[in-house]
Amino acid sequence: MPTGTTRIRLRPANTSRIPFWGQLAIGLFWVTYVLFMMWGDSNAHDYHFLHWVFLVFSLVYIGYVLVHNAPIFGTQSYLEFTPGYIVHKGGLFRPKQVFAAEKIAVLELRPMLLRVQQKDGEVYALNLREVKGKMRKTRFREQVRQFATQHNVQLLESNPAATA
Repeated sequence: MPTGTTRIRLRPANTSRIPFWGQLAIGLFWVTYVLFMMWGDSNAHDYHFLHWVFLVFSLVYIGYVLVHNAPIFGTQSYLEFTPGYIVHKGGLFRPKQVFAAEKIAVLELRPMLLRVQQKDGEVYALNLREVKGKMRKTRFREQVRQFATQHNVQLLESNPAATA
């Protein structure tokens, strides 16, 4: 990490009905099935090219599962406190949300929510359930407080003792 920035890794909420290892097992089953079909009796299949198409789709699916669940390309979900900005990145294919310090009117820190109210009236709510671990949550709260005091942003905290 470059000096002067702090990045807090987020774990996105698992909204999938099938866990990571289950998705991976399904993809590997598909690949195995297709490979057995391809090297079976090739004269019995008129549409042999469909096996190749299904094999490619199965490999793409395994790649998709790995990219979304494993940090192959580094940390994909994070909150970062830079000298003049708060940056929120929700995942690999999601855009960054950048909040400039001079445009922030109020930071509201609740036990499971960071609400960023900008001077133009827009309000953004960042779910803090994605911040896992007691040490990481404590470090996050300290960084929010430090950012607010450093940039003279009003900080409203509600019930900070319940999260410690």
